[in-house]
Amino acid sequence: MTRLPILMYHNISNIEQVSSGLTISVQKLERQLCHLAESGFTTFHLSELENLTAIPQKSIVITFDDVTDNQFVYAVPLLEKYNLKATFFIPFGYIGKTDLWNEGKETIMTMQKLQSLDTRIELGLHSYAHKKYETLTETQINEDFEKCFKIIEENDLKVYNAVAYPYGNFPKKEPKKTLFKSVLEQNNIKMGLRIGNKINKFPFKNPFEIMRIDIKGEDSLLKFKLKLRFGKLKLF
Repeated sequence: MTRLPILMYHNISNIEQVSSGLTISVQKLERQLCHLAESGFTTFHLSELENLTAIPQKSIVITFDDVTDNQFVYAVPLLEKYNLKATFFIPFGYIGKTDLWNEGKETIMTMQKLQSLDTRIELGLHSYAHKKYETLTETQINEDFEKCFKIIEENDLKVYNAVAYPYGNFPKKEPKKTLFKSVLEQNNIKMGLRIGNKINKFPFKNPFEIMRIDIKGEDSLLKFKLKLRFGKLKLF
């Protein structure tokens, strides 16, 4: 089995002083992506992993949640510059609006922008309503997926059936945990991503509890390198 870190990013700012929490400065993001490229990491789309049984030792998956306009402005050109692939997760109910589940300050990409992304960017699901799956009934989760698929079909959008759970939240206790897995399978979901802050082993033991490493805006390059190697350590 091969170690496979999956990185999780959110907002990007061109103001280095506000690089904190879910917002990373474009300067820090570039240093991190440059490190990945210069260190010889191979980036994968999640869809590419579905039918693989082995990957190179230095493999990585880069993910961005929420498809904010700042990702379009800053992340997309940097991914192109360093020849890296990434997966962007869409909260479908907010396309062309703002992140109203949060403070509503960040604008979300329009459908036109999503359709304009080149093949370096893979699209995935981040639900429709951006609510915690643990708080929803089976019917509500199914309806949420139905709304996502309707938008995908109506706009001929290419989206891989991987879902990044909003807030990293999913039912962890039985019987709801097994029921949730059943709902994912019924909706032809191939992968589900939580947070977890640990390094995955590939092939995935449980494709519905794939872990991601939360990259924070305050992380130094050294801390970023340590997260690549160990995940999120308590001493951080």
